[in-house]
Amino acid sequence: MRNPKVSICIPFKNTAHFLPECLDSILNQTYRNWEILAINDHSNDASCEVLRTYADKDDRIKVFNNEGKGIIPALRTAYGQSIGKFVTRMDSDDIMKPNRLEFMVNSLLKSGMGHVAVGQVKYFSDRGISNGYERYETWLNQLTAKGENYNEIYKECVIPSPCWMAYRKDFEACEGFSPDRYPEDYDLTFRFYENGLKIIPCDEVLHLWRDYDTRTSRTHEHYAQNYFLDIKLHYFLKLDYDKSRPLVIWGAGFKGKTIAKKLKKQKIDFTWLCDNPNKIGKKIYGKSLVHFNALDNLDNPQSIVTVANEDAQKEIRAYFNQLSQQPMHDYFFFC
Repeated sequence: MRNPKVSICIPFKNTAHFLPECLDSILNQTYRNWEILAINDHSNDASCEVLRTYADKDDRIKVFNNEGKGIIPALRTAYGQSIGKFVTRMDSDDIMKPNRLEFMVNSLLKSGMGHVAVGQVKYFSDRGISNGYERYETWLNQLTAKGENYNEIYKECVIPSPCWMAYRKDFEACEGFSPDRYPEDYDLTFRFYENGLKIIPCDEVLHLWRDYDTRTSRTHEHYAQNYFLDIKLHYFLKLDYDKSRPLVIWGAGFKGKTIAKKLKKQKIDFTWLCDNPNKIGKKIYGKSLVHFNALDNLDNPQSIVTVANEDAQKEIRAYFNQLSQQPMHDYFFFC
């Protein structure tokens, strides 16, 4: 099929101010065979009126009410109404670059089933972008340029929620929008990884990602740090943890303590490493912290690194290299 339909799933809630730019960017796509499944997640502003005005003018735009409440039920509702050979998602406050759909469709047609198309992103905001978001954007785009996103999947979400596209059959094989696990974009990324979908490298910015104080990822509890840690540990234990090898945690900050507590709850033993002389020898949750040199005495360990300091991370990587240990096999950065 040379001109497959693309189903664009768009949940929206109280984004009337941003929707015209979002919808116009889709109407201006160089690729024309698409459908929008826009799902109203209980908006109380003029969002529905904006959507229906656009839908009245273009029958490729369809508007429905959320069958549940929240982003995941909205995405399910959208997908249930879709018919496209390809599936993608769009956030109602963002902007597509004009060639985004065409670029992704061509990438998938060229690469075939078993692939996911992604694009580089650029943040924008009326008030400017913070250093943290700038670093995330740079880091993410460097991975995307080489298609190496999975290499650092345990650090942060490596596929932006509004900038991917997949074959419908591949998407369904990954359970689509079925799981009730937040953050839903990070969970979907792990399921792409779990099912072996290969990422197609992309060196172009295809998506403009809007930042503002009230956007969902900043305000909703589902995007708090503990949810990210839950997903990381869930998939690590499912996909990459080798029960025959000793498990190690590096760091005793918030993330290290959270991971340690969850492992103890699941009765999974581990060695807890630290380089802080004030903590070494002390017990947390009944577990003694030991100097990181203890790693040398473990037989073929796997390490979860929760140390956030970037300079310390470089030193830890160098130490792993000295021991001939490999990332995503012997050690995993959770920060």
